[in-house]
Amino acid sequence: MKAARKLSNVENLTPTQEAVLRAITAFKDRRGVAPTVQELAEILSIQPPSVHEMLGRLQEKGYIQREPRKARTMTVVKDFSPRIRQTVAVPVIGKVAAGTPILAIENKVGEVMVDAMLARGVCFALEVSGDSMIDVDINDGDYVVVRQQRLAESGDIVVAMRDGEATVKRLFIADHRIELRPENKRLKPIVISPDDDFSILGKVVTVCSRADPAMKTTKEAEDGDLFPE
Repeated sequence: MKAARKLSNVENLTPTQEAVLRAITAFKDRRGVAPTVQELAEILSIQPPSVHEMLGRLQEKGYIQREPRKARTMTVVKDFSPRIRQTVAVPVIGKVAAGTPILAIENKVGEVMVDAMLARGVCFALEVSGDSMIDVDINDGDYVVVRQQRLAESGDIVVAMRDGEATVKRLFIADHRIELRPENKRLKPIVISPDDDFSILGKVVTVCSRADPAMKTTKEAEDGDLFPE
């Protein structure tokens, strides 16, 4: 974990703008490059036009710089110290496949601490197994935090049940066709047929990654810091 830097206050930032700055910083720390607008939209589960608007506001406030019409040029130029945020414990109830669907084991096996702004409504977490969502930084061993809901829009990342098995994928709906699409170019989408027993368990609202020391299960918190300096 990097040493703490001297940080400025963020009284002029909204919680959503703070989340964008955190996402940019975390992405660059992991990948070594700045995220694209589309990648930020997927990380934050919002639409690209909203990301464009927030980046414009952050640039006006002097927190980021960008080069016009060039991808991956976002740079955080003003340090920020996030407000003390309220967190809530979200129960981890088992595993979900990010590859071949497997059954989610619905019993509480731990908890993850999540920003209360993100974990609104009834939420649960599942440990990810597999690599089919790696292109949106959902990796094997990460925890997806899911807001329980039966409906979702095309383009949402969801946890869905198909014939009694659970999987995390991007939902695609066009006309009468429904697909669960992986975010891994090596893999093919799952096409939902009229005969399938299909339902949506909820929408993924955030990912608790082992690369983010602020996101820990209760067991990990008891065992100590996973990311010592």
